[in-house]
Order: sequence, then C-alpha cells, then structure tokens
Amino acid sequence: MKAVNYFNFKIFSFLLITLLSPVLSVADSAFFDQSLGDYSEEIEHARSDGKKGVLLMFEMDECPFCDRMANTILNQPEVISFYKQYFYIYRIDIEGDVEITDFHGKITTEKDFAFRQHRVRATPVISFFDLNGERVVRYTGATSTVEEFLWLGEYAVKEKYKEMSFTKYKKIKRKSSE
Repeated sequence: MKAVNYFNFKIFSFLLITLLSPVLSVADSAFFDQSLGDYSEEIEHARSDGKKGVLLMFEMDECPFCDRMANTILNQPEVISFYKQYFYIYRIDIEGDVEITDFHGKITTEKDFAFRQHRVRATPVISFFDLNGERVVRYTGATSTVEEFLWLGEYAVKEKYKEMSFTKYKKIKRKSSE
C-alpha cells in the first residue's frame, strides 16, 4: 500500500511541476521581448515606436538573484506595464556563445558583449540604453522590492541620472512616500 501511495505522489508531483512550468515561463516571458540578436535594429525599432530606449538584463543560469527578480518583481503587472510602455527589454546570457550584433553594428557573442564591452562580472546587471545605443544607467544586483524596480525605471525615463545617483534618487523617493 505504501508503494502505491509513493508512486501516486511521484506522479502527482511530476504532473504538478509539468503543469506549473509553462505558467512560470509565461509570466517570466511577459516581461522580456523576443530579439533576433541584432541590437542595432532593436534600437531602430525602439526609436520608431516612440520608446525611451532598450533595457538589457544581463543574467546567467542558476543565478539566485536573477530567479528572485523573475519570480517576485518582473512578473508583476505594474512592472510589466510600466517597462513595456518605455522600453524594449531583452535578456543577455553572460555565458552565452550566441552570436549577436551590438548597438553599433559590431558582431560579437553574448558573453563577449557582456564581459568585454560592459564589464559584467556579477548578475543580474540591469542596463538602460538610450536611442543612440549608449548606456545611460547601470544597476548591479537585484532590486529589493517592486517599488524600487519601478523607481529605477522612472529614474531612467525621467533622465534623473543626469542630476544624481540612483542611491540619492531612492532616498528622495522614500522620503516623499513616508
């Protein structure tokens, strides 16, 4: 009898994981846009569609901070809505050998783009690029809350990076929300 219950439990667990996996990947994929890997074209699309720029999230497999962001922040409707309004959003695998074209038309791999061009050493790194393909904001690590991630986007959209650091911006936002 115990063998039958154990077997039923294993089947139930497998079915539950199988059924939930697409839900998790759909929520995660709702935040990111699909790219063919030519970021010079993605900038053109952003420009023609009236976006503020492109957001790249540099990630790697088995990054616990990337997973936490995906499962607690990037899947939130208000986050998806805000970021989709202003940016095209792509992920870059910092260990990836996939060939891409950078913002300036140079062919490279994801890992060389991350490591050599953008000096990504830890993940996640959230980088905002303007419509000329120039990085304007870089944030290393996971944000602690949905609110902080929305502030980061607002900081980029309102070009507050020209006036102050994100740390100072957060301090002002926290004070005004008390």
